[in-house]
Amino acid sequence: MARAATTSDVFNAIAEPQRRDILALLRAGERPVTDLAQELGVSQPRASKHLRVLREVGLVRDRKAGKQRLYGLDARGLQPVHEWVGGFERFWNESFDRLDTYVRDLKQTRQEE
Repeated sequence: MARAATTSDVFNAIAEPQRRDILALLRAGERPVTDLAQELGVSQPRASKHLRVLREVGLVRDRKAGKQRLYGLDARGLQPVHEWVGGFERFWNESFDRLDTYVRDLKQTRQEE
């Protein structure tokens, strides 16, 4: 089965590691595509394609600043990912609670020996 177009779905867009790297770089603030390309070790056209996908799914915004176009993070677009991952919070909390109980029981057993 073919994958959905990456430009229509935030999950598919962030499935690409270089796009996640771009988002991580943009956490520090706006940057021009040339800086992002250099940091990622890719060509400017390749970085631009990634930025276009991220912009189309609402994760990146851009603005003109003189002759440059600056790209910035729009983390509101990550809300669906946050909500999906949050659904696993109960699982992780229960797992850590079980681990904590195991460690306490292990310490108690060792103290009794």
